[in-house]
Amino acid sequence: MNKKTIDQVELQGKRVFIRVDFNVPLTPEGTVREDTRIRRALPTIQKAIEKGGRVVLASHLGRPKGQRVPEMSLKPAAERLSELLGQPVGLAPDCIGDDVAALADALKPGEVLLLENVRYHAGETTNDPEFAKALAMLADIHVNDAFGTAHRAHASNVGVSELVKPSVAGLLMANEIEYFNRAMAQPERPVAAILGGSKVSGKINVIDALLDRVDKVLIGGGMAFTFFKALGYDVGNSLVEAEMTDVAQKAMDKAKQRGVELILPVDAIAAQAIEEGAETQVVSVKSVPEGWMGLDIGPDSVKLFQDALADVKTVVWNGPMGVFEKPDFATGTVELAKYIGASSALSVIGGGDTDAAVKQAGVADQVSYISTGGGAFLELLEGKTLPGIAALDDA
Repeated sequence: MNKKTIDQVELQGKRVFIRVDFNVPLTPEGTVREDTRIRRALPTIQKAIEKGGRVVLASHLGRPKGQRVPEMSLKPAAERLSELLGQPVGLAPDCIGDDVAALADALKPGEVLLLENVRYHAGETTNDPEFAKALAMLADIHVNDAFGTAHRAHASNVGVSELVKPSVAGLLMANEIEYFNRAMAQPERPVAAILGGSKVSGKINVIDALLDRVDKVLIGGGMAFTFFKALGYDVGNSLVEAEMTDVAQKAMDKAKQRGVELILPVDAIAAQAIEEGAETQVVSVKSVPEGWMGLDIGPDSVKLFQDALADVKTVVWNGPMGVFEKPDFATGTVELAKYIGASSALSVIGGGDTDAAVKQAGVADQVSYISTGGGAFLELLEGKTLPGIAALDDA
């Protein structure tokens, strides 16, 4: 993945159509509750302004499914972006049409217009050619900076890219590509992948692909209990996907054949309910008591995982080690995050939950890179080609 970037094209006086990811959480009052995604897009937007581009921004928010849902308007994002840029940001009444085209044409170099939610039109998610053509009418140059939707072939990231040239990566997208290449394509070894979260089913293809590419796979979170069930352990009331135990066993067999260390927890913090203040105990993963469930990796597992990471040069992590939203079950995730933050290894963190966990541990500024994509990050790990990246001009 070596793509041309916004740094490599002339923007002066051109309408620069930038697909950003402003799918931000809003408060009940209709203001932006958490603005990380807007902040991560700032370098690209500022670069376009500095280079004299007439900036047209496109994004989705939520899933309005082709309907005009007022609660999913990008108005709060326009207001927050204006504050962050320190200049006015216009909000178009729609994302296509003559009125919108007139607003885009009237932009002076350095001015910014945010289009209304592209998913107000059903043609966005179906990559409808007519809708893509209507968006392309607003652009002289196409920039994709929305890694979070790069695994979707939608009109605003793929359709427009095919109609408008040059079509290049924004600075955020370029960073995503660079760090993925450093972690997976040409990594410094040994490489460890840490996978957590609740379900094996959502990540089995990732596990399978990683066993061909890494030296160690560490598995935590609820998904570990499907592996334990496959090994014949008593897992109590822990989360298990019974239909995935054969798949888990095949993954363990493949790891052995490949000479990859597949490391599972040895103990767990167990409780009878996922609630604050519930009675907890540290249990062996081989014998979780009836009525109890494992909700975090235990202290011996934290040490085991840290020891396994001691010699690695590259770490990729997706998914928490337990129900980290509850303080009683956050220790494993937080301790692992702190260890990775203090490590000299290249560390690439992906997925919303893992991002939140790293922030909760206070080490967001110590890891090498936090990806902005959940599904897109997992599909890259799986070895898939992402349509939103594939559509961009090669460097």
